[in-house]
Amino acid sequence: MSRVRPGAAWWFAVGTLTIFPVPPVPVDRLVAGRAMSLAPFAGMALGVAGSAVFVVAGAASGSPLIGAVLAVGTLAWLTRALHLDGLADLADGLGSGKPARGALDVMKRSDIGPFGVVTLLITLLLQVATLQRAGPFAWAVLVTATATGRLAVTWACRAGVPAARPGGLGALVAGTVRRSAAVAATVVTAAVVALAGLVAVTVAYAGAEPAGLLYRLSDDPCLSVTAGLLLAMAAGLVSAALLRRRAVRRLGGITGDVLGALVETATTATLLAAAVLV
Repeated sequence: MSRVRPGAAWWFAVGTLTIFPVPPVPVDRLVAGRAMSLAPFAGMALGVAGSAVFVVAGAASGSPLIGAVLAVGTLAWLTRALHLDGLADLADGLGSGKPARGALDVMKRSDIGPFGVVTLLITLLLQVATLQRAGPFAWAVLVTATATGRLAVTWACRAGVPAARPGGLGALVAGTVRRSAAVAATVVTAAVVALAGLVAVTVAYAGAEPAGLLYRLSDDPCLSVTAGLLLAMAAGLVSAALLRRRAVRRLGGITGDVLGALVETATTATLLAAAVLV
């Protein structure tokens, strides 16, 4: 058995999911599986960076909308827009109406079709609209959303999920994550999300009240924000699971484009649920 270099999985996760520079590391399926288990934590780092942009830009401009636009743009830049590209490619592939091989060929093309354009527009508009509504809790909402988006990748790479074709990122990571590792990543992510909710309430509640459904029902800011973030996380994971199931049935497995689409789907669904609940 080959020896795994310490830190290799983390660096592979960061290098695959972000634009941050990382040292070169040898990668096999063992390293890839560990890296995909760490994906949510790379997502948290992205969320912190996007939140910093949201807070600074919103405070400087006096407009949460401007802050939200720049935060979403920052996330796209920090990920080389690869997840958005995957979302557009999957939309074109599934929307083509072709069998698996034809749909995969459509997804490999460099151009973008009408399904992809419309899907991107709706996704980006939803992300901006929901983030700017989060007010003083926006940073916790964004960290939750970006972590959930990458946790969807962890679950998509679990054992039993095949690759749609023999080459590419999908073939490297498909089926590499043990279910126990995915569960552990979910539990730790949920704990961080709950902590972020409590901190957000402590920092913001002096001058602001949550505006979501749970606060109107409970009148308890700690409960409503924390529970709202956890439920939003669950909504993001469910939405990604439904899309993953559709993609696997339609294409025969996952690809790098499918993983990117799952990131954006889970992120957007989490933001949307948080806009209603938090």
